[in-house]
Amino acid sequence: MFPKTTQGQKRRAFNPQWYSKYSWLEYSVSKDSAYCYACRHFSLPSASESVFTSQAGFSHWKKALYKDGGLTLHDRSDSHVNAMFAWREYKNRMLSDSGLMDLIDQEYKRKVEENRRYIKTIAEVLLLTATQKQAQRGHRESEDSDNRGNFIETLTVIANHDALISEKMREKGNAKYTSGAIQNEILECLANMVRDDIVKEVKESEVFSVIADESKDLQKKEQLSLVVRYYYRGAIHESFLDFQHAQDLDAKGLSDKIIQCLEKYGLNYKENLIGQGYDGAAVMSGKHSGVAARIQAEAKQAFYVHCNAHCLNLVLVDTVKSVAEVDCFFTLLQRLYVYMTGSYVHQKWVEVQKDMYGGQCRELQKLSDTRWACRAVACRNLLDRLPAVLHVLEQISSEDNGDRSVDARGLLAQIDLTFIALLTTFQKLLGTTKRLSDLLQAPSLDLAIAVDLIESLHATFQEYRNETFAHDLWQEISDTAKLCNVAVENVTKKREQRVSSKLGGSHITCTIGLRSGDEDKNSFRQRLLYPILDCIMSEMDRRFSKSNCVLMNGIQALNPQSCTFLDKGQVLQLGDLYGSDQEGLTHELHQARRVVKRKMDSGAVQLGSVTDFTVFLEPYKEVFPDLFRLCKVATAIPVSTAGCERSFSALKLIKTHLRTTMVDGRLSHLGVLISSHVLNLGHICKSSFTTDYSVIVTLFCGL
Repeated sequence: MFPKTTQGQKRRAFNPQWYSKYSWLEYSVSKDSAYCYACRHFSLPSASESVFTSQAGFSHWKKALYKDGGLTLHDRSDSHVNAMFAWREYKNRMLSDSGLMDLIDQEYKRKVEENRRYIKTIAEVLLLTATQKQAQRGHRESEDSDNRGNFIETLTVIANHDALISEKMREKGNAKYTSGAIQNEILECLANMVRDDIVKEVKESEVFSVIADESKDLQKKEQLSLVVRYYYRGAIHESFLDFQHAQDLDAKGLSDKIIQCLEKYGLNYKENLIGQGYDGAAVMSGKHSGVAARIQAEAKQAFYVHCNAHCLNLVLVDTVKSVAEVDCFFTLLQRLYVYMTGSYVHQKWVEVQKDMYGGQCRELQKLSDTRWACRAVACRNLLDRLPAVLHVLEQISSEDNGDRSVDARGLLAQIDLTFIALLTTFQKLLGTTKRLSDLLQAPSLDLAIAVDLIESLHATFQEYRNETFAHDLWQEISDTAKLCNVAVENVTKKREQRVSSKLGGSHITCTIGLRSGDEDKNSFRQRLLYPILDCIMSEMDRRFSKSNCVLMNGIQALNPQSCTFLDKGQVLQLGDLYGSDQEGLTHELHQARRVVKRKMDSGAVQLGSVTDFTVFLEPYKEVFPDLFRLCKVATAIPVSTAGCERSFSALKLIKTHLRTTMVDGRLSHLGVLISSHVLNLGHICKSSFTTDYSVIVTLFCGL
C-alpha cells in the first residue's frame, strides 16, 4: 500500500498501474514521490530541470493523468523524448555489447579447444615416433627442406587429412608449436606421466631396490642408468626411471647422482630402500667407500647384492684365462668369423651352404666380450656348419690369391681334433650356462630361485665330471671329426712318439707305450674336459659365495620349495635386518604355517616361489603385516643389473651416430618412453595414455 495524502477533497496515492503505461516511471518510497529514470540518467546537459528530475520529485497525484500536466505532459516534452531516445540507444548498445562478449567468449573457447586438439596431435606423433624408436628431428626443418624429419613429415601427412592441423601448420612464427624446445617440453610431459605411475606403484609397494650401471654413449658421455625394482599387485617389476650424465665417476659422484634422482621423484630412500644391485666394479662395491657403502650409510637397510649375471660371466672369463688351450680356441673362433664374413669369402660361404644343406643358410656369430654365455650360439652354428666351413677353406686355399689363400691354409691347419673337441665341449657347456644366463636376466626372477638355479647348474657340472659323460662327449667329437675328415688322434699337443730303431723289422707282441684311440679319449678327459669343469666349479664357488648369509638364508626361508621354508630362526634374523617386530613376527610365523599347510593340503594353492608366497599372503596382509613386508623385501632384492642393460639397448637406439647432439633431458625422456616397452611396462603406458591426452595438454600448459 502506498501512503495517501489529502489533495482537494480526496485522499490520493501513487498508483502502481502507471508503471505499465510509462516505462520511464520510478517511485521513491522514502519521499513518496515519482521520478523519470530516463531524464535523470540520459537527459542532455542543456535540458532544463523538471519536477521529475528534481530532488523533491512529483507527488501531485491529482494531476498525474491530466493532459496538460503531470505524467502525460512530461511524457510529451522534448527533453523527455530526447532522454528516452538516448536511453533506448544505450539499451541497444548494451544488448549489442553483450552479444559481442558472448561471441568473443565463444571464439576464445573454440580457439582453446583447437589449440588443445593440435597439442594433443603433436603429443600423439611424438609418442608414436618415440616408441617406434624413430629419429624425430630433421637435419634441416625449414619449409624448403626436402626432408624435415619424421615428426614434421608425419604431422604434414595428418594435415593433408585434417583441416585444423593444416591451418595450424601454416601459422606464422612460434604458433606452430613444432620447435625442438616445444618437443622437449611435450616429451617431458609424456615421460613424467610414466614416471608418475612408476612412483605411485613404488610408494604403494612401500619397499624397493635400486639398480644402477653406467655406459658411454656415442657422444662419449657416461650415462648412469637408474632402475627401481619392487613388488606390485602380484608381480615383480623393474622400471627404468632416468638417465643421468655422470660427470664424476668416483663413488661420491655416482652415489650423489643416485640419491639426487631418488629425491627428485619423491622416493623415501632412507626408510624404504632395501637393496642395491650393481656390477662388481670396486667403485660400486667397495666395502668402505664404494657407492653401495655410501648409500647404505644413508639408508641402513639398503644391502648390496652383486649382479649374478656378471658373476656368471666372470666365471666363464676366468675359465678361459686359466686353460691355455681354451683361450687359443676362442681366438681361432673369432678369426674364423672375421675371415668368413669377408665379402668374397661370404659369397662362397652362402653358395656352399645352399649346395650342402638345401638353402638353409646360417651365419657365424661374432663373439661378445661381455656376454660369454651368448657364445653358445656361436659354437652351435659353427659346429652345425663345420663341414661347409672346411669345404670353403679348402676351395680358397687352392686358389691363386696370395693373402686369402694363405689365411685359408692357416685356418685349415688349426682346425684339428683338439679344436673339434673344444668346440663340441663348449657347445655343450655354454648351452647349459646360457639357460641360466637368460633366466638371471628376467625381471620377474626372485633371488631365492636364482640361488636354486645356480646351485642346480653347479650340480650339473659336477655330474658332467664322470667317465660316462666324457665317453658320450668323445663319441660326438669322433663322429664330427670323421664327418669333417679330421684324423681322430693327437687330441693334445704332445710330442709325437716314434718306434725305436732297434725294433725295426721286428714283430711286436706287446705294448711299447704308443698312444691308442682310448688314450686319446683319456687325454681329452684329463687334459681338457676335467680341467675346464674344475675351473668352472671352483670359480662358481668363489663368485657365488653367500657373502650376505643372513639375507640369503632368510630369503630362502620364504621360498616354499626350500627345506627351510618358514624356519623361525632364519626368518627372525631376516626380520631383524629390516626392523620387524620380533614378537609379532613370531606369532605371524606360527599362524602362517597353519594357514599354508591347510591350504596346500586341501589343494587350494600351489606355492612354487617367494613370489607365489607373497601373492598368497597379499589378501592376509593386515593379519601378517611383518611377514608380508619381508616377502615384498625378498622379491624386491635385485638379482642382476639386466634392467640397466636393457635401458642401454634403448640408449643405443636413441642416440645413434646421426643424433649425437641430443641434450640429456630429451635422451632421458625418450629412454623412459622406449624402456617402458623394452622393460615390459606396457601396462604403465596404457594406463597413462589410453584415457585421454587432455592430461598431457594440461601438464604442458602448466610448464
